Amino acid sequence: MSQSFARAILVFFCFGLTLNGLVAQTSKFKVALDAGHGDHDFGAVYNGHIEKNINLAIVLKVGKLLEKHNGIEVIYTRKTDVFIDLIERANIANRADASIFVSIHCNANKNPAADGTETYVMGMSKNASNLEAAKRENAVITLEKDYKQKYEGYDPRKPETMLGMMLMQEEFLENSIALAAKIQDNFVKMLGKKSRGGGVKQAPYMVLHKAYMPRVLIETGFVSNPVEGARLDSEEGQNEIADAIYKAILSYKKDHFDGEDNSDSVKPSQRVEELPVPPSPAKKDTVIKKTEPKTADKPVTKGVVFKVQISASAKKLETVPSNFNGLKNIEVTQTPAGMYKYTYGQTANYDEAKKLLQEAKSKGYSQAFVIAFKDGKSVSVQEAMK
Repeated sequence: MSQSFARAILVFFCFGLTLNGLVAQTSKFKVALDAGHGDHDFGAVYNGHIEKNINLAIVLKVGKLLEKHNGIEVIYTRKTDVFIDLIERANIANRADASIFVSIHCNANKNPAADGTETYVMGMSKNASNLEAAKRENAVITLEKDYKQKYEGYDPRKPETMLGMMLMQEEFLENSIALAAKIQDNFVKMLGKKSRGGGVKQAPYMVLHKAYMPRVLIETGFVSNPVEGARLDSEEGQNEIADAIYKAILSYKKDHFDGEDNSDSVKPSQRVEELPVPPSPAKKDTVIKKTEPKTADKPVTKGVVFKVQISASAKKLETVPSNFNGLKNIEVTQTPAGMYKYTYGQTANYDEAKKLLQEAKSKGYSQAFVIAFKDGKSVSVQEAMK
């Protein structure tokens, strides 16, 4: 081998290493920030404190902190006082392929003494206060043109009409809970705020339903409370809230995007206040208190595996064909949040998985979708196909 040829190979090899390094460095964590309300939609207004302005101020402050990091890209649903449809807010995040979606709001109550923060993930709830909060935020769609057609007949006064549309986002629930718990914990520990309900909440927010990634909605405080409202409308108060949200996002990124383990931390999914209502509603509210995931009895399948998730329920069913419209090869797993996920079939071939999906849909599971695992660990379908 000539020296010039050897040098050429060495240069090519080094270039390849450099290129790989650049590719790795350009893999950014994308944060979609949503400032609730805007323009003619003022949100809650009390004592001169206007929700739409407070939401935007906090979002811009969170974004400014995040933008200091080279590995983070920030996407805003709005940066000015404009009105954005709820479905468009989610679509902005979807088109950007955002890693997480964070919608920021303020709370309000006829009782001026009400105070504290709440952080929500997408889910059905029978809790009256959760439903009222969702109804209030979802009512924004009535300000949109042709909302009945756009939202497929969804009635914002009846959140239960969203039940049939929820299963597709079930795969993001655990990560959504993890992010929400970090935010809520920071509000309590860093700011001394009251955590209403004692943990992460679930409610049927339309803006969360339409976003296809881990997503949360934050009620930063009550503008209807004279003291808390004044704090929310102050530069200092907004800065401290923004810092708490920013640090929670960084912590989530470290745990779920950078691949670093944080085994000493409390598992946020054990702190969920409520479960989504299953397709056959339970007779009474279900409250989760430190439910541990069950260990699988069979060995972990190595490599990439695709399955079809057909349903999720708070009730465990026997995996016999008669319980699943004649489908065989049904498996059940329990999530850390206490839900039972039912999957149909198993294959290492994505095309075969699509055939299984069609079979499931032909049996009446119209909301079924493909999920993926690598060496027994849940991954996105896109990652598995790589």
